[in-house]
Amino acid sequence: MDKKIEKKTWTPRKIVALVLGPVLMGGIIYQIVFADHRSTMKVEKDRLTIGTVIMGEFTDYILVSGQIEPARTVYLDAIEGGVVNQVIRESGALVKKGDTILILNNSNLQLDVMQRETMLYEQINNLRQTRLLLDQNDLNQQGQLAEIDYQISLLEPQYRRFKELHGKKLVSDREFEEIKEQYEYNVKRRKLTYASYKNDSIARSIQLKQLRLSENRMNASLTGVGNILDNLVITSPIAGQLATPQQLEIGQAINPGQRYGQVDILDEFKVRVAIDELYLPRIAQGLRGKFTLSGQEYELEISKIYPTITNGRFEVDMVFTGTAPEGIRRGQSVRIRLELGQSEQSLLLPAGGFFKDTGGNWVYVFNAAGNAEKRTIRFGRKNPEFYEVLEGLVEGEKVIISGYENYGANEVLEVK
Repeated sequence: MDKKIEKKTWTPRKIVALVLGPVLMGGIIYQIVFADHRSTMKVEKDRLTIGTVIMGEFTDYILVSGQIEPARTVYLDAIEGGVVNQVIRESGALVKKGDTILILNNSNLQLDVMQRETMLYEQINNLRQTRLLLDQNDLNQQGQLAEIDYQISLLEPQYRRFKELHGKKLVSDREFEEIKEQYEYNVKRRKLTYASYKNDSIARSIQLKQLRLSENRMNASLTGVGNILDNLVITSPIAGQLATPQQLEIGQAINPGQRYGQVDILDEFKVRVAIDELYLPRIAQGLRGKFTLSGQEYELEISKIYPTITNGRFEVDMVFTGTAPEGIRRGQSVRIRLELGQSEQSLLLPAGGFFKDTGGNWVYVFNAAGNAEKRTIRFGRKNPEFYEVLEGLVEGEKVIISGYENYGANEVLEVK
């Protein structure tokens, strides 16, 4: 006889389903809500450069290169051209003021000077001849006046006697009139001659003054023309060290206005520094910089700014605020730490290659698990050693500061 089989309510399959179902559902919910879905990449720790965020003194400075130059230089430009006849002192020689450096030869210039001197001498002689004629004319007019005065001195007494005798009827009318006409003629003649002499004297005085000025100018021109040949003997205008861009040789042609050398004063030096145009608005006179030479530190100060930009750079002159290094030479290069502002306490992150990949907008920061997470930050000023941290980091945190070019867009780096 058949038995009725009863259905079991709690079968093993149901029990497994009831147990595993909530576990699977919880896992799904955890993955959706709590699990880390950020992109991850594994990296080796020994290939990383790690920097620590610190609180320290931030100095706003840049590193620039400069060249030692004499504080004062006098350039030597040829006033007159010619061919080098003799080289008295060569490049590098120490010279005193007035020492002869070169002697030039210029036959055409010498001939031209001789012709100009001859013309000036002729003009000076013509002026002197004109002045002599004026003096002779003056003497002639004075002689005429003297002659007239002499005639008047003879006729005046005679006229008075004849006038008195004529009143007494002792001389005839004809005799009296002859004497009277002669006397009055000479008196009138003297007035006209004196008026002419007076006018001529005024004109002569003006003309003589002009002649003297012309003669002085011609004498000065004659002296200047004579000095032209002196320009063929080139001397040092100051004491210092002679420097020429190339070795001067006998027979070499030098054109008028050509720069053939310079004399450097060796008592003082300055440093000519080239700076990126990016910093032009922040550069001002008085900013200071330092460099180290032979283990000793020297301080400089900006004395002059040349704002013209060439190939993305401009130049400044810096002078020593104290004693200059001994034994420095023109053209020597130095590496200068140029300060752009005052030092102050700030949160600092060491500089590294990451900046060119992120622009300073984010970094990888180590978490408690030892992995590095991507974090948004904000930097302020920077110098060759540190970045000034304004937001996103705290003191003591560790940051990957080497380049990020191999990490792509991964948000988490698993460091092994």
